[in-house]
Amino acid sequence: MNSRAAGGSSPPEPTQLTTADVVAAFRGFAETLVEQRQYLIDLDAAIGDADHGENMARGMRAALDQLDSEPPDSPAAAFTSVATTLMRKVGGAAGPLYGTAFLRASTAVSGRAELGAEDVVAVLRAAYDGIVERGKASPGDKTMVDAWEPAVRAAAEARLADGDSTDVLRAAADAAEQGMEETIPLVARKGRASYLGERSAGHQDPGATSSAMLLRALADAAKRAGDSGA
Repeated sequence: MNSRAAGGSSPPEPTQLTTADVVAAFRGFAETLVEQRQYLIDLDAAIGDADHGENMARGMRAALDQLDSEPPDSPAAAFTSVATTLMRKVGGAAGPLYGTAFLRASTAVSGRAELGAEDVVAVLRAAYDGIVERGKASPGDKTMVDAWEPAVRAAAEARLADGDSTDVLRAAADAAEQGMEETIPLVARKGRASYLGERSAGHQDPGATSSAMLLRALADAAKRAGDSGA
């Protein structure tokens, strides 16, 4: 899945994510969504429509069916396949937001057979920019942006510290989870949750939660890729 130096004293080659690794990440994301479906429903019930868990689990199951029936030939193709499926299958805001994120990610790595650390940073930045443009949200609005913005920042910092894809995605996932938790005291300024005003404080944002799950699935897939080539 990726190449690492075989010699006992040679430093390992940086992890490169293949198409199979990207598909594995989406598979892990889908499994997490199915397992945590009710948790996401409960989070959304407190401040939204109570449909985020069901919509995302259903959408990612459909995305996996599509990936299995028409296997992608590149990481970009995998992102495009999932994006178009989610846009068709997921209602509410989540489908367009995640779909736009993955379409932008696909464009960022078009033509790449494997994804190195720079590519991973480009994927995350492009996805984040797509979410911001589509959702018109900013950090602090109590949305998925509050998980993505620190994730992108942490990914860039990890790359500057000479981290490989595994390091970059681990840093992104850790930061996304912290950002997710930091939505709890915020007052929502976007979406249905904003209708609650001050009553939205004290609840964790479901979109930030599913975003953190996605980034952790990507980090886990990168770690498996690195371990398999060690």
